Amino acid sequence: MANPTSRHSKSRRDKRRANWKGRVPNLGKCPKCGEPKMPHKVCVSCGTYKDRNIIAVMEKE
Repeated sequence: MANPTSRHSKSRRDKRRANWKGRVPNLGKCPKCGEPKMPHKVCVSCGTYKDRNIIAVMEKE
């Protein structure tokens, strides 16, 4: 396998690494309880997805 013949500068290396960014997830509102939730996922607070109960959620005491 071929190896690079010349070394890349630090600025060139850092320009490549600068594109690794964290991002805030897109949150939608649950139609049943109104809590924020990830799209296409089951709501963690009420356990519904597409107006159907998927997970039985225990009430907090």
